[in-house]
Amino acid sequence: MLGLLVAMTRFGVARIEAAHPPAGQFMEVEGVRLHVAELGLRRGSPGAEPAVVLIHGASGNMEDMRLALGEKLAASHRVILIDRPGHGWSSRPADDSYASPARQAGLVTEALKQLGVRRAILVGHSWGGAFATAYALAYPERTAGLVLLSAVTHPWPADPGWYNNLVSLRGIGPLFLRTLVYPLGSFLIDGGARNVFEPQAVPDDYARRAAIRLVLRPKTFFANARDLALLKGFIAAQVPSYAKLRAPTVIITGDRDTMVPPEINARALAATLPQAKLVFLKGVGHMPHHAAPDAVAAAIDELASPRQTALVPRRETRALVAMPA
Repeated sequence: MLGLLVAMTRFGVARIEAAHPPAGQFMEVEGVRLHVAELGLRRGSPGAEPAVVLIHGASGNMEDMRLALGEKLAASHRVILIDRPGHGWSSRPADDSYASPARQAGLVTEALKQLGVRRAILVGHSWGGAFATAYALAYPERTAGLVLLSAVTHPWPADPGWYNNLVSLRGIGPLFLRTLVYPLGSFLIDGGARNVFEPQAVPDDYARRAAIRLVLRPKTFFANARDLALLKGFIAAQVPSYAKLRAPTVIITGDRDTMVPPEINARALAATLPQAKLVFLKGVGHMPHHAAPDAVAAAIDELASPRQTALVPRRETRALVAMPA
């Protein structure tokens, strides 16, 4: 039975990778192979700076951000999509230090330097929001602004999930990855997508168009599990630094988000940052970039404007955007 499950996993992974080949270029950064794609304005052309860098959340890859925002933003911005280290087609060592948003941000910074990006607007969704804030704190001179979408910013009471804890156990974890992650994940992935998007409907053919099944590969699943298991500790250590974050920031959250509760995260962060606008989307859940892409694009345009310093005269303003449930 174990041999059959191992063979099934290998065959399934090969099919997943054939169905979702790399759609960008590869860059070597400190021994990590990063998968990066560029859309829109060319380097050096008017309006190409600041570039817009889209950072996906947990269990995903760059195709989720491309699907929701990529083409919409490409008409007027230089857009850079990145598979975070260990996700999509980007590699990463097994060392747990690579689960740190700050470590991942450091690798991406070097890739952006190779691409000639001097300053960027970071757009981070969920786990990617922790990445974006870590980037802005470490590289303020390279950060033109932040757009945080349902971003994880503060410690939370929830557990990362039994399956993410299981893969870290010696002996049992590797066996689980090689035998059960692919068949169980294939069965559960559609229901998981419904939970993430609710109360909105899952976009048509989302799992295929966003290449979500790439996370069912053993190495990718393990990297994602460690990202989630270790995030709370990183966030707890980062919270005291938020008052130092000077980048103009738009925090966008749905008032129906049950995965990253706005009261714990968005509202608390907005009350701390020197320059922040808090945007609540009525009736929207955890995927605001899919539910309200126009609101996200407007926030990016606002930060890219030469008058961006007028974004927030003091600590916080609030906007209410009505969206259908």
